Parts: sequence; C-alpha cells; structure tokens
Amino acid sequence: MTSISRRDMGKLLVAGTAGLLMGNKSAKSMNTIDSVFAGVQIGAQSYSFRDRDLDACIKAYQTIGIGECELWQAHVEPQQASREELRRWRLKVPMSHFRAIRRKFDEARVLLYAYNYSFAKDFTDAEYTRGFEMARALGVRYITASSNVSLAHKVDEYAQKYKIVVGFHNHDNTSDPDQFSNAASFERGLKGTSRWVGVNLDIGHFVAANSDPVSFLRKWHSRIVTLHLKDRKRNHGADLPWGEGDTPIVAVLRLVRDHHWKFPGNIEYEYNKPGLDTVAEVRKCLEICRRILTTDCQGSSCYSVD
Repeated sequence: MTSISRRDMGKLLVAGTAGLLMGNKSAKSMNTIDSVFAGVQIGAQSYSFRDRDLDACIKAYQTIGIGECELWQAHVEPQQASREELRRWRLKVPMSHFRAIRRKFDEARVLLYAYNYSFAKDFTDAEYTRGFEMARALGVRYITASSNVSLAHKVDEYAQKYKIVVGFHNHDNTSDPDQFSNAASFERGLKGTSRWVGVNLDIGHFVAANSDPVSFLRKWHSRIVTLHLKDRKRNHGADLPWGEGDTPIVAVLRLVRDHHWKFPGNIEYEYNKPGLDTVAEVRKCLEICRRILTTDCQGSSCYSVD
C-alpha cells in the first residue's frame, strides 16, 4: 500500500473536484442548478431531507436551488430492514437501480457528487465490494463514510482498487478512540493510508468535540473530500439554527473561498424541531452561505436572512 503527501493528495482532490464542479464539459452540458457562490460550491447532504423519500428529496433540491448532492444511503436502501435483510439487499440489488437514481439527479439538474456508504465492523468483504460498485454505478468519484479509525486501512485497499476516494466523517464521540472525532483521531486513522483516503469534515461535530475546524482545514485541506455545514455548541452541545452555536461557519467558508479550495460545502440540516419546515430551513442555510461568501457581512448580520 503506497502513501502520498498531503500536497499530492491535494492535486488529486482538486483535479477531481474541479472537473466535476468548475467547468468540466460534461458538467456544463448537464446545465446543473447554480449554487456556486464566489467559487465555492454549496450543496446539501440528502440526510437534510430525511423527512421525505428520494423523489421528494430531489424535488426539494430544485425548489431551493441547490445544485450538488451528497447522497445519504438511507435514501437508497430499504428502510426498517433487519441487519441481515439489508446485507442480502446490498448483495442482490442490480446496479441498474443505482444508474436509474443517477438519471433522476441528471434530469433534475443536480450534480450527484458523492455517495454516503458507512463501512462498519460487521461488514463482509462482499459488502465492501458492493459499496464501491454502487458508487461506480452512481457515477461518483467519492464515498463519504461514518466509520471506524481501525477500518481505515481496510477501506483504503478497496478505495485503491476501485479508484474512488473515501472521505471519513467525524462525530463528537471523543471517549471512543476508534471513532473519528478530532484532529488526533484523523491523524491516527489516515497515517500510512494512500491518496484514496480523505476527510469528510463535519465542522459542527468537530466543534462539539472541542476542536477547531479552521486550524484543521489549514493543515488538512488537501485531504478534504467535502465539508458538512451545521452549527453546534462546544462540549458536545446541541445542534442549533445557524448563528446560535459555536461553529465558525463564516471563517470556514471564507477560508475555502479565499484559498480557492475546490471541495464543496454541504448543508446538513440537523436542528429540525417540531413545526419547522425542512425546505424553508435549508433555504435559510443556503442564503446564509451566499451572504457569507458574496458580501462583507460581519458577525450576527451574516445570519440575518428573511
């Protein structure tokens, strides 16, 4: 297994992402919905629309005006299935199922950027293989995965074989050393891995784990696959409407903009409460991103949207 420098990893990720997001002829020919602000692609993790099925989810992207998607696996896989039922489905589902999903996104003018397929300790080798085959059938170059630090090298073997970059997603569980949570856990997990392993940095969870996403991005930007954008309080605090937590969303987005880093920032709507409308709230998040990236707003004014 070969390793690669952060600088070379950055060349791979920038080339791949720029081709998909910033001028690739095939992307232009798709005439995707434009949600690029000051050079930064803003999209959404489809988990944000977990209150509706895939077709209604895609419609929400169109309604809001979001042109890039990181596809949550629960929008693809059967719901309320037992662990064994889910495994059997993964091993038997035809790849035409995923190609049809890709066509839906293409017809909706939404770029399908990554597939979220979270590798677990109870996965069989066949389940690893099928995850990468699904990603290929979806036509994506990236997988994002909530997984374990101890699985990084095994995932890397498959990522190298299928030439699909896997970005490991973090949560705020700092008490378990086998969970991606803070900078130290990414250092352990990515040590010795190849260029096909990267980071899906959730800036809200990172702050809840008492870590600084700005300093992490300065050091690790070349291995970022995508960002998850949300607002949380420190010390494992709550998910909150943007601007009410401790997450430096303004600083993060402007850092990406000013350094011309070509990975997307994906809204992950997490703070839903009874009575809130998902489409309206995600639209607010998109408008906040636009204000941060295209105006000189400061502080709380960045979060003041109609």
